[in-house]
Amino acid sequence: MPRLVILGSASAVPDADHENTHMVLHGDHSAVLIDCVGRPLVRLKQVGIDPDEVGDIILTHFHPDHVGGVPGFLMSTWLTGRTAPLRIYGLHHCLQRVEDLMMAYHWDEWMGFFPVAFHHLPEERGVHVLENADFDIIASPVKHYVPTIGVRVVAKKTGFVFAYSSDTVPTSSVVELARDADLLIHEVTADEPLGHSSASQAGTIAQEAGARALGLIHYTVWNTTPAQRERLCDDARTTFDGEVFLCEDFQEIPLRR
Repeated sequence: MPRLVILGSASAVPDADHENTHMVLHGDHSAVLIDCVGRPLVRLKQVGIDPDEVGDIILTHFHPDHVGGVPGFLMSTWLTGRTAPLRIYGLHHCLQRVEDLMMAYHWDEWMGFFPVAFHHLPEERGVHVLENADFDIIASPVKHYVPTIGVRVVAKKTGFVFAYSSDTVPTSSVVELARDADLLIHEVTADEPLGHSSASQAGTIAQEAGARALGLIHYTVWNTTPAQRERLCDDARTTFDGEVFLCEDFQEIPLRR
């Protein structure tokens, strides 16, 4: 059964119980990592996914709390014996900088490294990212401080549709990505007109899209209490009629209707 596993749920500042936001799609034949931060090799092992199963990584944008784990993931999997190719997808703005970052580590001189292909996506709505035996994924630009994409995923086995906003202000492109989706996961950092959304704004987007459920992610954890974080759900329910929940680290979401 396909599943979505939340590997981290925090905004830019994590704490002892919450890693920065990233997640993994896990199917019968593949695993797709969405953003790569912290210690993804460790987190994947903790949720029972062999890192060698990850054949694809989607990077939503070039901010440290979304791509900072890429060099460590590549090095760690190489040192633990990976030989299978790895494909990395993202906008040119992001991948150009990730490639420059890897060159700063002189990775071209690492002996016996496995093949890595960077797929630069055009900054257009509804761009096809990848399709494999488990998932079909498209992306659209959203509105953040730097060029950023959100994604829409169809789990082929069940027909479940999942959308993820990434970091963004409220925008029509997320409404399109989440149109009639079974689940929208939307960031809820704060009402920041240039880069982020509040919980009530996320609820409005989910309502406009006709999504069936709304998961809140990329929320502030530093110096906050569980009660303060749970109030985000109350805020989202003021604008959204469907199910609302707070995403938590290591949460597993079955992608079935």
